[in-house]
Amino acid sequence: MAGRGRAVHLLKQLAATCRCPAHSHMYSAHTYIPGAGHACGRKTDYAFEMACSNIRYGEGVTREIGMDLQNLGARNVCLMTDRNLSRLPPVTAVLDSLAKHGVKYECYDNVRVEPTDSSFKAAIDFAKKRDFDAYIAVGGGSVIDTCKAANLYACHPEAEFLDFVNAPIGKGKPVTGSLKPLIAVPTTAGTGSETTGVAIFDFEDLKAKTGIANRSLRPTLGMVDPLHTLHMPAQVAANSGFDVLCHALESYTALPYNMRSPCPDNPISRPAYQGSNPVSDVWARHALHMVAKYLKRAVRDPGDVEARSNMHLASVFAGIGFGNAGVHLCHGMSYPIAGNVKNHKAKGYSVDHPLVPHGLSVVLTSPAVFAFTASMCPERHLEAAEILGADVRNVKREDAGCVLADTLRNFLYDLEVEDGLAAIGYVKEDIPALVKGTIPQERVTKLAPRSHTEEDLTDLFVASMKLY
Repeated sequence: MAGRGRAVHLLKQLAATCRCPAHSHMYSAHTYIPGAGHACGRKTDYAFEMACSNIRYGEGVTREIGMDLQNLGARNVCLMTDRNLSRLPPVTAVLDSLAKHGVKYECYDNVRVEPTDSSFKAAIDFAKKRDFDAYIAVGGGSVIDTCKAANLYACHPEAEFLDFVNAPIGKGKPVTGSLKPLIAVPTTAGTGSETTGVAIFDFEDLKAKTGIANRSLRPTLGMVDPLHTLHMPAQVAANSGFDVLCHALESYTALPYNMRSPCPDNPISRPAYQGSNPVSDVWARHALHMVAKYLKRAVRDPGDVEARSNMHLASVFAGIGFGNAGVHLCHGMSYPIAGNVKNHKAKGYSVDHPLVPHGLSVVLTSPAVFAFTASMCPERHLEAAEILGADVRNVKREDAGCVLADTLRNFLYDLEVEDGLAAIGYVKEDIPALVKGTIPQERVTKLAPRSHTEEDLTDLFVASMKLY
């Protein structure tokens, strides 16, 4: 008993004095003190940190949102969505709850599907002109990411837009101030944005995607109501599901966290995307199992509540995994694919501009990418192939990439996915621009388990021109 008493005493002392996020709520927000870092004496990192939004899941759970905002003491709420969703049941459910509980709000429904720096700035300007004390985002990743950015810059009115944008495109400055509470209500089963501190947008001048990545952007609460996914058209469900698939595959096969460099001299400098790690691995594997079991059902039968609900959960699980481990080449290469879109009109999307949906832009390179990366961690690639339905009992390690690539091609063919980059309007002459747009995405591409050159990227784009 004496030993137990001593242990309790030490734990109380630790809770009272330790300033690390794991032990003290008082110091859960990082305070950056320049020059006060530690010298870890290593070139690569030695630790990883898990961060995730609070998640509430359940059919009809949206009805609680008004009470949540009451509990937060919110007096002036910003509701963000897009014009299509503003007329659909998910937004209606939120508005009904706000009205029932007397929550004052103002609605911004001008969010762009696949947002740009211009559309981010418009939402930021809207938020800056009003004294909001809480935010609600109702929609897919585009809406949630836009709302994160509006919250960030409204709380840092002195900041220039590029201050927090990822280097090398932006300055990549740390976020040192606190943000207002943000409740995310996802209506697609793909981005996992309700779990992460990442906001992605098209940087129009470069014709490539980039983003802002900082743990402080994480929503206060992700309200995952599977009833909202029943309104997704089949093609939207498919493309959203492909994002889940690649989140899980890329985070599971990413460079291990203790091989990522540099080793940060201060914990505030440790990136949100840290490399594969034992905790993220659990979420990524489980998400893969769910995608294998439910994605095809969710696409083929919009009324399959079990499949749609489980894909919504899979999106959360993969989000927790990649939100801490990161993604790599599929996502890095997807940004110029989406940013350089010519005339492609995506089925199932009510937009007035050419569009390559994010999940589609990611998955089209996946067979080529995993054939390329498999040599560095063949066991993980084989395990992924097996989860997705391949028989790997007699497969050699050196064939892991080919097996996973073929498994992915079969999976995509079954879901009638476009036959490679050529099918969405690209020709070989576009490849140099696609490579150029990938190079600045080092925040994610450096997490690939296999190092790569511009020539390698060129070969991967060439191999992705046609899938079948």
